[in-house]
This record gives sequence, structure tokens and C-alpha cells, in this order.
Amino acid sequence: MLSHESRSAILRLREEGHGTRFIAKAVGVSRAAVKEVLASGRDDVPEVARAHRLDAYAHAIRELHLACKGNLVRVHEELRARHGVETPYSTFTRYCRKAGIGVVPKTAAGRYHFEPGEEMQHDTSPHDVVVGGRKVRLQCASLVMCSSRRRFIQCYPRWTRFHVKAFLTKALVFFEMAASRCMLDNSTVIMTGGTGPDARAVPEMQAFADRFGFEFVAHFIGDANRSARVEGPFWHVERNFYPGRTFADFADLNAQAIDWCKAYNGSFHKSYGGVPDELAVLERLARPRLPAWIPEPTRVHVRRVDADGYVSLHTNRYSVGEDRIDHELKVHETLERVCVYEGRHLIAEHARCQDGAGLRFTLPEHRGNRKRRSKQRPPTTEELTLQAAGPALAALCDALRKDPARGDRAIRRLHRIWFDYPTEFVESAVTRALEFGLVDLHRIERMVLQSLRGDFFRLPLEDPDDG
Repeated sequence: MLSHESRSAILRLREEGHGTRFIAKAVGVSRAAVKEVLASGRDDVPEVARAHRLDAYAHAIRELHLACKGNLVRVHEELRARHGVETPYSTFTRYCRKAGIGVVPKTAAGRYHFEPGEEMQHDTSPHDVVVGGRKVRLQCASLVMCSSRRRFIQCYPRWTRFHVKAFLTKALVFFEMAASRCMLDNSTVIMTGGTGPDARAVPEMQAFADRFGFEFVAHFIGDANRSARVEGPFWHVERNFYPGRTFADFADLNAQAIDWCKAYNGSFHKSYGGVPDELAVLERLARPRLPAWIPEPTRVHVRRVDADGYVSLHTNRYSVGEDRIDHELKVHETLERVCVYEGRHLIAEHARCQDGAGLRFTLPEHRGNRKRRSKQRPPTTEELTLQAAGPALAALCDALRKDPARGDRAIRRLHRIWFDYPTEFVESAVTRALEFGLVDLHRIERMVLQSLRGDFFRLPLEDPDDG
């Protein structure tokens, strides 16, 4: 079979007036081949139509392909078992590719050009990161400006609409602008009511977008190339940001992520021939400025103060003071702070702890208030009775009260001892015990019993001497 180059040479030499023998000798082919090319008058190589031995089983192969759900290994096995066709697997797969069985035609991905400020892309990716010496699964959120390629990433243990608004607010403040369109996948956290161009942002997120002057747009399902500006950097984050770095907690992780983004945005990248921070000048000129005041995304919870003067939020407890026990308060939650309000008045503000830690946080003013109130706690009925019974019992009550954890229980036991035994014996034992600094009620009760045994109990007498 002559190549395209040889056939073109034959036709060109004939146009120059050379004969068949000369052309055959010059090109290095037979005169019959030259005559065949001259007869066709075409320089393209003709297709060779050959029948394949599997052509007779083409219909059966297509049916088996559907029945085996596209598994060509099973199709090859069933074709041999049902129809007795013995053919190498490589030959079988080559025939399937040529016949278009199980082959999805590939199309060019194409390139997207974005004008300054036209689009930004947002997406999340699950990453396994060692934080505080423990491996955890995090959601890495990323926002990329498509024209300048500036990027911003943060990591969160959970991903809700509250986290979306908190992340985008932080990212837009970092970029000092917002593009007119935010492209993302069909995440139900933001979009609803369909997929692709038919999807619409939920009202909460639509109100958030209106505040910054952009709109959420979703691409078709599976069209990852449409959001390649944000999909690609996740590979860079996993292989360049996490390796070799240690993170004490989530705050440390996100702080290092911001420094890493600043270093990337300030560096020259030859893949697109520019520095993102320098290209961002055109973006900021093309878009209006951010609002003068940007409220911090907040979630509001209603909580009742427990018996210890704390409110609970995500298994953590935050102090508000004992004077508000059993009050119903509003807890304002942000990414970094927990603020407690009574009506419109801020009564406590805490640094937010990691959700699910099960820790308790007490402000210094609430800790001092607890000590002051513990000293002023009114005495119980048993304590008042013992205080009036005598100076020795009153002194012992004061000594027992110094232990705030077990003082009430000890005074109730002392009251039981005073009530069960004669008063003079109890006072005598208590007076003697206080002389030696003894406040152990178990030993004091034994001293009372030793004083009583000769007067209130019949003791065994010695047998008389028979002699």
C-alpha cells in the first residue's frame, strides 16, 4: 500500500510529463502501482475493507455488553461460553474499540477565557490532615478568581451554609472584591431546584450574594472542566501545602493556609505568565468596591443557663454568671467567638472552642463571683440548729464548712450524731476532738460511743469465783 507522499509524487511527476517507467524508477515502485495511482487520480490512501471474524457476532456482543453492564471481561467470557468464539482478549477489545462498543467519544476540553472580574469559582474537597497529632477528615474550601488566578483556601471540620457564608466573607475581604459570577458544582448546601443552569440558590444564600453584588451559577453535572480554575489547585494543596507542616489546631492550620495563599499570589507563575496579585489590579478596577460594613456571619441559638451558670453549645460550656441561672439567653455563634446576650445587652464573650470538645470555659469575673457567692451562701437548717446547740458544735460546723465539696454532707451527719446521742456526751467528745484539731466524724462518733458504753449499755460481768 503506497503512502500519501508516494501517491502525491506520482501524480506530480505525471503532470511534469514523465512516463510511467521513469516515475516507477524515481519513486521506487512497480509500474503497475504507478498505473493504479494514475487511474484513480487521487493522492489519498484508500481504505482497505476487510471483514473481521467477529462481524458475525456484532449484534450478540452489543447485547452482552448491555447485559454485563459494560464489563468487557465478562462479555468476552460469555461470548466464548454461549457462542464458542475463541479469540484473544486483546483482539476482542480492539474490535470493540473499532466498532464503537463501550467507547465514549472524546471531545476536546477547550479553553475558557475570562475577563477581569467576570467570574470566580468555588468548590470544596475532603482532605485527611493531621491536626494536633490526630488525623481528621476536613473539608478544604477554595475560592479562585478566574482572571488573575488568585486563590484562597480554608479548612473546616463541618460544611454547612453557616460555614459557606463565613468562608466566602473571609475570602472576599481577602480579595477586596467579588466577581460578578460565582461558578460552582451542584452542591445542595447552596443550590436547589434542579441541576446545572436550572439550579437556583436557596433564599438564604441568594440574599448573601445580593449583599456582595454577585450571583451563584452551577455547571452541568460531571462537567468538571467548567470549574477547572478551582478543581486544579486542590492537587497543589494536597501535595504542596500539607506535607512537611505541623498544625496545632484548626486556627493554626487556617492561619498557615492564609500565609501560603499570600506567598502563591505574590509569586510569578510561568504557566500563565504573570503574578496573581499584579493581575488583580485590573479585576479591582472592573468591579465595584465591597460594602463599607460587612457583618460577620452569625448563628443565633436560644439557651437556658444551667445550675452552674453556664450555657451549652456543641457540647462545650461557656460561663455567664450565677446571677442568671435558669434565665433564657441568646447565644450568637461566629467562627471565632461565642457571645451571650440578654435582650440587647452583651453579658459574656468567649473565644470559640472546637465543636465536640466537651470543655468548660469560665471568664475570670464569673470565677470570682462564684467564690464570693459561695461564702455568702445561707446556712442550712441543720447547721443553724447545731450553731445554737453550743460553742463546741458551732466551732466544728465552721471547720467542716471549709470543705465546699463535702461540707453540707458532713454537717448533716454531725446533726444525726447530735440527735441520736445525749447532748452532753456529744459536746464532750467534740470539745476533746477540737483540742487536737480532729474533725473526722467517724472517730468523733467512736469517742461518743466509748463514753456511753458504761452508762447506757449492759457490759458483760466476770463470773463469780466458786471457790
